[in-house]
Amino acid sequence: MNFRLTFPVEPLGPSIHHSDKVLLSGSCFAEEIGSRLEQHRFDVLLNPNGILFNPLSIARSMTSYLDDKRYTADELFLHEDIWHSWDHHSRFSGTDRNAVLQRINDSQAAAAARLKEADWLVITLGTAHAWYLKEDGRLVGNCHKVPDASFTKKLVPLDEIISALDNMMHRLFFVNRKVNILFTVSPVRYVRDGVVENNLSKAVLLQAVHHLVHKFDRLFYFPAYELVMDDLRDYRFFKEDMVHPNEQALQYVWEHFLKACVQPSSQEVARQVVELLRAKGHKPFNPESPAHKQFLQAMAKKARALQEQNPSLDFGDLLRYFET
Repeated sequence: MNFRLTFPVEPLGPSIHHSDKVLLSGSCFAEEIGSRLEQHRFDVLLNPNGILFNPLSIARSMTSYLDDKRYTADELFLHEDIWHSWDHHSRFSGTDRNAVLQRINDSQAAAAARLKEADWLVITLGTAHAWYLKEDGRLVGNCHKVPDASFTKKLVPLDEIISALDNMMHRLFFVNRKVNILFTVSPVRYVRDGVVENNLSKAVLLQAVHHLVHKFDRLFYFPAYELVMDDLRDYRFFKEDMVHPNEQALQYVWEHFLKACVQPSSQEVARQVVELLRAKGHKPFNPESPAHKQFLQAMAKKARALQEQNPSLDFGDLLRYFET
């Protein structure tokens, strides 16, 4: 008997190669996929604004990169002795206003350069709910633990999401004529909004994405949401909060992502990288034994061969570890 509903994940037409420049933006699920791409030696710039959840904030961040925007000190605000930006994740925040501003603008500059030359833009949408400051109505990308009473929450209408992403992409395609865009919808369940509200939010995001994917030739969709919700479909694949997919689920999605979205030759490089990383993580019973030294020499030889075959990739950390 079959106790799971599996479905085929169609491979993309163009696929991601190690030589491609990739920019990822979006929710914490984008961080999971992006960190795995980085680990497997893909050329990645991950979340230049930090984690962003709603499509309007993501679209606005992309527009700021296209405008080569630099933030000024008066665009920061002070809360509990910490300086923040409403457009950025709290990983940019700090007690030194100038240092916060420098981190933000360094990231803006890197993102502006990357977006103009990117082969792939990967956007992960988390929620269709957005938060607005009551005092002036501005959209916020992160609430920074400011009390809820300071904000108004709104389910962004479908046409507003489509318009924001559509306008951003038209500008992007004018500047970067080669970029492909891959959309995913995060399988993280935003139950803080309410279970019914979360499902409505995901439905709006899915409808918006599929509308856009059918409108443009260079837009694609990877079904991360469906792999967790319809294929795995079990709370044992979630962390204790019953909201975030656990490591097993993330690895399952990653394996499908590799097969569907990554060029076969790069899949093979990624497989060899995994082998070397596992070897690096191996804890020997006796580090001074001849057997362990032979093991290190064998792994160093594999790392050197991989580096020679892929001179544009950096395996220096692995070579240093195995040769030390």
